[in-house]
Amino acid sequence: MAHDMVRRPYNFPSLNGLAAFEAAGRHMSFTEAASELNVTPGAISKQIKQLESEVGVRLFVRLHRALDLTAEGAALLASLRESFQHISETLQGLDPARRVKTVSIGTTSAFAQFWLMPRLARFWKEHQDIVVDHVISDRGHDRWSTRVDLRARYGTAPFPDEGEAHKLFDDRIVALASPAFLAGRKITELAELAAQPLLSVEGVDWTWTTWADFFRANGAKPGRLNIRRFNSFVIAVQAARDGQGIVLGWERLVAPLIKDGSLVQVGPFGMPAPDSYYLCCHSLERASPETRILHDWLLRNID
Repeated sequence: MAHDMVRRPYNFPSLNGLAAFEAAGRHMSFTEAASELNVTPGAISKQIKQLESEVGVRLFVRLHRALDLTAEGAALLASLRESFQHISETLQGLDPARRVKTVSIGTTSAFAQFWLMPRLARFWKEHQDIVVDHVISDRGHDRWSTRVDLRARYGTAPFPDEGEAHKLFDDRIVALASPAFLAGRKITELAELAAQPLLSVEGVDWTWTTWADFFRANGAKPGRLNIRRFNSFVIAVQAARDGQGIVLGWERLVAPLIKDGSLVQVGPFGMPAPDSYYLCCHSLERASPETRILHDWLLRNID
């Protein structure tokens, strides 16, 4: 009966041994682990030997002036790191003064690179205590709203799976190319545009505006087009900057590239973007303070 009273819960070995092993495995050094835990290297070695005895397997291979993990050691280290991280986050949540202020935002890679990141530099100057995590997906209909606090979405509201949606901006689609590509080329008519190498984003989202859509919106029905296909808008834009052809660009989205002269409009053609950009939140009322701060800041800093 007395033996049952002192049995450790959860079938854990010595917690000191686990802490010593995690530090030694993270540093791959008994000496550095000892320095971190403020004990001697000999104490670290003793705790780990005791741990190995308790679990019944070797955790380290002791090489000449080096350490390596056994397969069992690597598995235990991965489990401990994940568990210790979870414990750390829980403790931070218990103490409001220690809680890391984090907000996650889901975007496409293009929206993050061209629109969001230039603004976040200003946001961090005003809110240096808030960490912004990015969740990137270029598939516009991914059901990821439960994994992020905010989501920037291109489409037509309302979005039943997104909760609240506040419009960021409408946009206009134009043909864009690098100044080097346009040098010596005369493109003022749709027929001249149709004869050029056209960079097209396909296979990512069926709602994406294509070159065929663009020509139809401008009153033309071209024949066979010289299309080069990409599955990433960011890569297609980079190809256009490199002088490989003409890309369809959302003016407000890629405004930094138009402003710095990397891309210029080709001809007078254009069309309204069929959809708009929105900032979505499952529930602002239940959102964290930092989520509401970033949400409101982005809506105030659209331009």
